[in-house]
Amino acid sequence: MAQVTGHGGGVWSLKVPIPDNPLGHTLVHLLDTDAGPVLIDTGWDDPTSWDTLSDGLRALGTSVHDIHGVVITHHHPDHHGLSGRVREASGAWIAMHAADTEVVRRTRASRPGVWLGYLTAKLTAAGAPEEHLAPLRAARASGRTRTLPGLRAALPDREIVPGDLLPLAGRRLRAIWTPGHTPGHVCLHLEETHPARLPGNGRLFSGDHLLPGITPHIGLYEDPDDTTVTDPSPSSRLRSSRGDPIGDYLDSLERVARLAPAEVLPAHQHAFTDAPARVRELLDHHEERLTGLRALLATPLTAWQLAERMEWNRPWDEISYGSRNIAVSEAEAHLRRLVKLGHAEAVPGDGPLTYVAV
Repeated sequence: MAQVTGHGGGVWSLKVPIPDNPLGHTLVHLLDTDAGPVLIDTGWDDPTSWDTLSDGLRALGTSVHDIHGVVITHHHPDHHGLSGRVREASGAWIAMHAADTEVVRRTRASRPGVWLGYLTAKLTAAGAPEEHLAPLRAARASGRTRTLPGLRAALPDREIVPGDLLPLAGRRLRAIWTPGHTPGHVCLHLEETHPARLPGNGRLFSGDHLLPGITPHIGLYEDPDDTTVTDPSPSSRLRSSRGDPIGDYLDSLERVARLAPAEVLPAHQHAFTDAPARVRELLDHHEERLTGLRALLATPLTAWQLAERMEWNRPWDEISYGSRNIAVSEAEAHLRRLVKLGHAEAVPGDGPLTYVAV
């Protein structure tokens, strides 16, 4: 059964389950407009998720067929997964930031196996052991790539332009570009008086950018066309320092804090207030992590070795296979930030990429 929460002022949230995921669900938000209901995110492309979304909309006196538009905070499958089915059922438009639309376009156009090949090469360069790489090679050879989520995600038909008001009749919803979790992540600022008159500036649909009790995953932006992941030459190591997702995320956090919304409506967990305080907690967390990692790099380490030594919510031996891939990507993003700050550098040589503090 759908769990629906009213937030007042023509805003509701629906808990849409994510299969086999500790997050449990995505909070899909529905916003009433004069032209019809608009969804902010849609949930995972799964039959149970679809049924839950449909049941929740019926509980609100509407249906999937009535949806006027879909605004996507970012391209991940627990947010964008059902967008195509919603559009097929209703004729709704789908809007997304251009940077994430490009990820969707590139993923759809990639040959079978490209993403697994890219991940294998990236983990090889990060120093992953052979026993971790073998299942990826086997999956690519067997053609199991068809089961990967997001390979056929819907292409949006509208672009979310940072700073602009979205064309929603009777509402003032402004796009705030908040890269970090993905290159095109956006938060959506509802520039209207809070229905309960809470102090602050409207409400913020924060996607995965700002969550009340967990820190979002910040890894390297995935790009299967990036040849630097397989080229160990010194010049390639220098080129691989392009992009800084952690830096993007920290800058985006400060941008959101300056908005000072009265309430934050995230895509996971629950609504909360005092966004500036939560931003400060996250800024402090990443500063402490960067300081700790710089200390670890007194001895040259690969990204895999660094991930093994980082603090997670469980010991490394208890972290699942897929979560280890995510952990290594986070280690790489923090390494990228340390390199950008001049606090670490790549060590010349062949084999897996090794970094040391400077």
